Amino acid sequence: MPASYAPGPVTVRPPATSANLGPGFDAFGLALELRDEVTVEVTGSGLEVTVEGEGAGSVPLDETHLVVRSLRAAFDRLGGQPPGLRVHCVNRIPHGRGLGSSSAAICAGIMAARAAVADGELRMDAYGALDLATELEGHPDNVAPCLVGGFTTAWMDGEGMVDVLRSEPDESVSAVVFVPATPLSTHVARGLLPKEVPHADASFNAGRAGLLALALTSPDLAPERRRELLYAGTADRLHQDYRASAMEPSAGLIGLLRADGHPSVVSGAGPSVLAFGVAGAAALRPAQYARPGIAAVGAPFTAVMLPVAARGVAVDGVRAGQRER
Repeated sequence: MPASYAPGPVTVRPPATSANLGPGFDAFGLALELRDEVTVEVTGSGLEVTVEGEGAGSVPLDETHLVVRSLRAAFDRLGGQPPGLRVHCVNRIPHGRGLGSSSAAICAGIMAARAAVADGELRMDAYGALDLATELEGHPDNVAPCLVGGFTTAWMDGEGMVDVLRSEPDESVSAVVFVPATPLSTHVARGLLPKEVPHADASFNAGRAGLLALALTSPDLAPERRRELLYAGTADRLHQDYRASAMEPSAGLIGLLRADGHPSVVSGAGPSVLAFGVAGAAALRPAQYARPGIAAVGAPFTAVMLPVAARGVAVDGVRAGQRER
């Protein structure tokens, strides 16, 4: 059945995300309270794309824009393409820094399309949105927390179906993201990974991944004990060391942070670094590590304190009345 559309603009706000979190390679993800804002309106004809903030002046303003590609893919599943689209993006999530900017664009397009169709939630449920987002991104670790918020574990069954389990990190846990000035391509970072890893390393990561999930979410841990468990639970042998040559300042920063007992990891494919803080435990002082000229780092980082985002993509839109396709 052809779709009918909302008469006014729909605005969606996808959060930043950090994937892997050390041992949870291609499975763990965390939503962070830093949001892009995308406004989409169905028009009579054509395509108009405007961009503010990150990527302005460099990202394409045509059908190849990732938000537009995601809108098109979602509209195909929702009943067909609208006659025209106006898309305005306010980008705050840094691009190419391992903070899920591409997943945010994909999820924004999907959820905006769903909200712009009168019965979009009936035509595409939450699992349909997750399935399409995973198809467009190639893996679910970032799109899962972007869609549902919180701390997520995402996986695919033997038939290629994706699922997600969402948990709420303990309220004492906070995150500091250290963002470098220079981006790194996810494709380049993934290309550095070996095809096979030692059995001992796989076993190590399985144990640490289970520990990290418990350290993040268990409610009754004393602050210093939680910090100790987060430190142990963020150790990794599957991907960070192999990628270190492509992000030497990030590897150096993680070394400094962990030498001082702070649980820290490469954020996603890097090169940003994420460190966990725990209220009531030894304090993480970001300025100590973000300043320029630190030995063994050699490059400045911008430190940003980000709460965990309990909510995934936020959706606001005009729902009064409909326009027939």
